[in-house]
Amino acid sequence: MKQVIAMHGWSGDSHSWAPWIRHFKHHHWSWQSGERGYGKRQEHMPFWQDDQDPIKLQRRVVIAHSLGPHLLPDAVFAKATDVVLLASFSRFVPQGAKGRALNTGLKSMRRCLGSEAEAEMLTTFLRRAAAPSPPDCLSHGPIHEGLSSQGRQRLTDDLDRLIASAELPPGLQATTRVLVVEAEQDAIVVPVARQELRDAVETRLQHPAEHWCMPDSGHALLVPDLLMRIQRWLDQIPEER
Repeated sequence: MKQVIAMHGWSGDSHSWAPWIRHFKHHHWSWQSGERGYGKRQEHMPFWQDDQDPIKLQRRVVIAHSLGPHLLPDAVFAKATDVVLLASFSRFVPQGAKGRALNTGLKSMRRCLGSEAEAEMLTTFLRRAAAPSPPDCLSHGPIHEGLSSQGRQRLTDDLDRLIASAELPPGLQATTRVLVVEAEQDAIVVPVARQELRDAVETRLQHPAEHWCMPDSGHALLVPDLLMRIQRWLDQIPEER
């Protein structure tokens, strides 16, 4: 059985995976999308489906964007055979002086949630996430459709989670095959945090991770053939792990 569990990032929702779902299901993969429920969609945390056939090659793939890996349960990572980290991080706010301005900005964003400044703050975030592409290239999500009261609280809680992030998900196993996809022009995840992610992955794993840097791409990774490239990477299974 070939399974994918996908998780969106802060302020997103599972609708952003629509083309990925169509593609992977066409290639006979089972797909489950995690959902935080910031807007109109119901909160949902996926788990692996059991396959009782010991002869079949079990493929359990996590694909997560930005904060996404930090939103999934450790049990999902504990059984994953492959993990794809899209514009993600281990520690979002760098330690020391390099992280002070970012920490101040994140706390300001937190204060905007639920205030008159909320819409402007979220619009600015989307524009920075999409850049250098225009923001209308992004799929419509909770920010466009309207936040629920519970969703706004989850946004606040997850912003706190982002600020406090300090390591890779504890459930990630040393034997897991990992692909790190980085955006060259990421205006959300700072270069120091990207380097810390690469270092953390190399420290955790028994085998080197693969690293891609997408030129001319921003945090949202609006790369037309990205899902095709990831599909090909998943199809290339090393002979010995």
